[in-house]
Amino acid sequence: MSVDLEDYFQVSAFNAVINRESWQSIPGRVESNTDNLLELFAANNITATFFVLGWIARQYPELLARIVREGHEIASHGMNHIRVSAQSAHEFFQDIHTSKQILENCTGQPVRGYRAASFSINGKTPWAFEKLIEAGFQYSSSVYPVRHDHYGMPDAPRFSWNPVKNEAFREIPLTTCNISGVNVPAAGGGYFRLYPYRLSKWLIRRVNIRDGQSAVFYFHPWEIDASQPRVAGLSRKTRFRHYLNLNRMADRLARLGQDFRWRRMDEVFLDGGPA
Repeated sequence: MSVDLEDYFQVSAFNAVINRESWQSIPGRVESNTDNLLELFAANNITATFFVLGWIARQYPELLARIVREGHEIASHGMNHIRVSAQSAHEFFQDIHTSKQILENCTGQPVRGYRAASFSINGKTPWAFEKLIEAGFQYSSSVYPVRHDHYGMPDAPRFSWNPVKNEAFREIPLTTCNISGVNVPAAGGGYFRLYPYRLSKWLIRRVNIRDGQSAVFYFHPWEIDASQPRVAGLSRKTRFRHYLNLNRMADRLARLGQDFRWRRMDEVFLDGGPA
């Protein structure tokens, strides 16, 4: 189980109408949404990995402390939700290095994992893995092996792999279910709100049983917040993707917690699996 810890106004699809310079002036909702999410996790015996923006860590250090106290892993989501493809290799290293330092200072614990904004490590940014190793990360969960208009690396391996030769570093991609040669998204996010719950359950179960693999699921705290402000100026596609079925998300997550066992990524993929 993984959570991309960012506020509703920080999603990449809003970049055209909300600039980063205005973030500080927008009333935040991430703290209350995450509090609700932590209660949901506790009620369903879920531990998770939170991929946290450095910007969020600076604004809400006590929130990170609570996440750690409740047994979850803190990992990096970069500083300001900038796609890897929009940065040079040097800029990317500075971004991930700074975010790692901030998160470790907040929590007093090593940060081992990283997730790129909008899954933006792909065939055009292979140098990103070497920079992550240089910065001291042990794993990434930044590749989504699907075709999508905003992200995707459809030819990438579907399960955990070593992207840099002779290095222990691992890429742990978002889960897909291969059906008739096509990788179908099965990792949560907007697809989890779009699909009927029964389909999501079937896809994850198929990966568990047929592939013998753990699923990597993700979502954002704003996805359980049906009362969030509606942002003006968005395209019809963006409005549909962002606001679809927000009112159903919490109940679906609770059902997911009952139907599967969910643990943090470092336990499942780095430390030999949960006891």
